[in-house]
Amino acid sequence: MTFFKALHTNSGSFARTGELNLNNVIVPTPSFMPVGTVGSVKTLSSDDIDELGLKLIIANTYHLYLRPGIEVLQKFGGLKNFMSYKNAILTDSGGFQIFSLAGLFKFNENGVSFQSHIDGSRHSFTPEKVIDIQRVIGSDIMMVLDDCPPGDSENF
Repeated sequence: MTFFKALHTNSGSFARTGELNLNNVIVPTPSFMPVGTVGSVKTLSSDDIDELGLKLIIANTYHLYLRPGIEVLQKFGGLKNFMSYKNAILTDSGGFQIFSLAGLFKFNENGVSFQSHIDGSRHSFTPEKVIDIQRVIGSDIMMVLDDCPPGDSENF
């Protein structure tokens, strides 16, 4: 099975259109991905998303980990079942969201420790843990834990 199939190319540039095969969901590229940060696309039901022909949504590992939580997603068998959605999901790692919690996170040699913006509870993400969480979510495209240094940082 081919993951990406180019359908059209432009001889004057690197531009192309194609299809991604994500677990037998064919996603045209380029593609608009609505944001379903915490397991829903605001103002749209799963039926609306399907009717619009949207084959890929983006969700956030950090937010889903905190709410509704991994235990809930495990009980449902993943985010697709939780939100009654049948197409593909891309999850980002949550690294940027953690970075945006000024004063509530600390990088360490294994990953990052952070405090929930919801209830103040303490958590840690490692690259391995983020992938494990994304497996529970049922992501078709997973992003590794990203490190977002400040724009004026000399450490990149």
